[in-house]
Amino acid sequence: MRKLLITIVFLVVCIAAILASWIFGGRQLSLFIDRFGTAEINSMKVNSIEYEGTGNGGTLVVNSLRLSLAEAPNLSVSIGSTKDNQFALASGGKVFALGPMASTAENVSDHLATAPPSGDETSLATRRSFLSWAAPFDFNFMTGQSPSWKRHIYYQLRWKKPSGATLEMLWRYEQYFYPKTGWGSGFMTGEDSSGLTKINIHL
Repeated sequence: MRKLLITIVFLVVCIAAILASWIFGGRQLSLFIDRFGTAEINSMKVNSIEYEGTGNGGTLVVNSLRLSLAEAPNLSVSIGSTKDNQFALASGGKVFALGPMASTAENVSDHLATAPPSGDETSLATRRSFLSWAAPFDFNFMTGQSPSWKRHIYYQLRWKKPSGATLEMLWRYEQYFYPKTGWGSGFMTGEDSSGLTKINIHL
């Protein structure tokens, strides 16, 4: 009988420790699992891309999705036009020309636009973490609505030129789940969620 009680207490302690780790360390665990893979929600071809800003920071508008460049303090990203009037993105000393500038009145220094040239392969994918984590201690006294679950959500832009040059950009945010309305906006910021997290250019 005593041995059975010890076993039950041990199991209860183990379960409690696992739950505590999940609640207090779920975000980090989710990030770790995300290194090995995430679940695709949808993927679409890029039809248009615009930039609103002054060359550093600002917002990249891919199709109708607005993606901030202002939350990338550790990444060097600048956007502008080349000498041959190409909409271009530069990072790490490399320049990736997206396409010819669209001939619109909006193409001024703080608003650039283009569309993928014929032959370019493009995609904008939305992905999410496999693991969500509980948020039992989150309270919003302003609205009275607090999330019960959270997960990471990713926006991945891929662009490949016929020459083989490629551009990959990855944004990471948090998405909250509310009991009454379900999963909300996928652009919440939080610990280790800082907008643009990766940019790779291969020429």
